[in-house]
Amino acid sequence: MTLTRTTRIVLGVIAAAVLVFIYFPLVVVLVNSFNASKVFSWPPTSWTTEWWTKAATNEGVRSALLTSIKAATGATIIALVLGAMIAFAVARYDFFGKQPISFLVILPIALPGIVTGIALNSSFNTVLVPMGISFGLLTVILGHATFCIVVVFNNILARLRRTGSSLEEAAMDLGAGPWQTFRDVTFPAVRSALVAGALLAFALSFDEIVVTTFTSGPGIETLPQWIFNNLFRPNQGPIINAVAAALLVAFIAPVYLALRMSESGGSRMHQVGAEP
Repeated sequence: MTLTRTTRIVLGVIAAAVLVFIYFPLVVVLVNSFNASKVFSWPPTSWTTEWWTKAATNEGVRSALLTSIKAATGATIIALVLGAMIAFAVARYDFFGKQPISFLVILPIALPGIVTGIALNSSFNTVLVPMGISFGLLTVILGHATFCIVVVFNNILARLRRTGSSLEEAAMDLGAGPWQTFRDVTFPAVRSALVAGALLAFALSFDEIVVTTFTSGPGIETLPQWIFNNLFRPNQGPIINAVAAALLVAFIAPVYLALRMSESGGSRMHQVGAEP
């Protein structure tokens, strides 16, 4: 479809406006992390790296960062195992209740976080607490895994549906067993989708605060919780800006890599499947 020059200009202006709307607040946070003033002022009159140094040496930030990494890692591992298993079952087998199961797997990420948090809190109080398992890092991991599974499930299911089963059937026709077929054909096809799903699940878990509030116990504080708890304390604003800016920079590469792997992996498998 050929667009007129006026249409291209209008679409370009709309796209630019949307990008400014999304990224201008992030730029403000990044710039303010180098603002020498302890009080929010715009534009900055002088620059400093003091807040980055204080953020890096802050014991509360370090402890919360470690907790977030532990929780995100645990949730990602659970999501990879369960999400991959469900995706393979839905993509490769026909069984009763297939569509309802797919819907129920995706539903948690569509629910408001506070609803999920209250439901998990009630469930843990009903099931885990009577068993002697108190609220802590484990409950945070389990809570995050409920919605991280969706990301892994969607990535792998989309890849399996895109590649189809023709290559697997050809391998089995040539004498390969189920395990060899999975090792040599299926796994290479979904490997990049697994990595992309893991990166996105980790980022999603790391950023979560609502569900964490309902599932964490005493002494458990993730980095998003630390940021929220210190947001309105005196002289903490610049340090919070530095922490937020560091997270912004740190997560650009993994998210970009995940998107690239999802696109390139699917394109390669499509080309392989199209070869005679």
